[in-house]
Amino acid sequence: MKNIQQIRKEHVARINNAILYIETHLSEKLMLNDIAKKAYFSPFHFHRLFSLVVGETVNNFIIRKRIEKAAGLLIHQKETPITEISEILGFTSLSSFSRAFKKFYGMSPVEFKESSPNKFSKICKTESKNGQVAISFEQYICSINNSIQWFKMNAKTTVQKINKFEIAYISHQGEINQVEETFVRLIHWATPKGLMNQENLRLITLYHDSPKITEPSQIRLSAGIILNSKVSVDGDVGLITINPGKCIASRFEITLDNFEKAWESNFVWMSENGYKKGENEPFEIYYNNYNEHPEKKFIVDLCIPIL
Repeated sequence: MKNIQQIRKEHVARINNAILYIETHLSEKLMLNDIAKKAYFSPFHFHRLFSLVVGETVNNFIIRKRIEKAAGLLIHQKETPITEISEILGFTSLSSFSRAFKKFYGMSPVEFKESSPNKFSKICKTESKNGQVAISFEQYICSINNSIQWFKMNAKTTVQKINKFEIAYISHQGEINQVEETFVRLIHWATPKGLMNQENLRLITLYHDSPKITEPSQIRLSAGIILNSKVSVDGDVGLITINPGKCIASRFEITLDNFEKAWESNFVWMSENGYKKGENEPFEIYYNNYNEHPEKKFIVDLCIPIL
């Protein structure tokens, strides 16, 4: 197995390959699957690692690079019409370009073009090399180390085989922060059946989509309860058998606002230790009612099936 230092360096090189591809295709429609292929990652894993290394999401990075390139053209090629710049950089319309530009710089492209270029002499916020963005090894190490340090302080991690289990679930589609309403419905169904009093009670969230890739309104989750025995279901409650196999299981005791950081650091740990995400879906297993915790914390396992 490669050592951690080798893995880190390979990740930096692969992310930089993706960055180079983005920067040389800004005028084209950039698809996440195509970009991820340039880095030899799955789209799911690539999006998380890209955010960690670069400090922003892939989509934000693309928009920023397009806007920054437009700013450079407005400063150095004043004779080029704004409409043409918008087309060169792949915006679908002049209005969408103007909105994005104003959101970034606080003024319209016309106002920017008429302003003193000295005011915007330090447009680039990222280290560049030969006109291209390059993420330094030192930047990556700093980001990785911060994430790993937080992870070590807050997680107890094992790599284990998780045997298959059955859940009763209700499907949820939409904003993740609204999944609690789905759990309320599930608990309302489970309580009269005595399931909330079963030994070793465990609730589970199964992620069918990644919030890093799928639009919030289209994200699909399953809010479930792990069953100790057979049960009949009805209405919108279904049954599904989960067979995760080998998993990274990280136990956290955290508040709701730390879930994203916990997942990010869990994936970092996976990558840093040379594991690869498997085809099965990630999931969370809850061991308590956070409302009954003195600090409103979840006791939860974040599980990533791996190859």
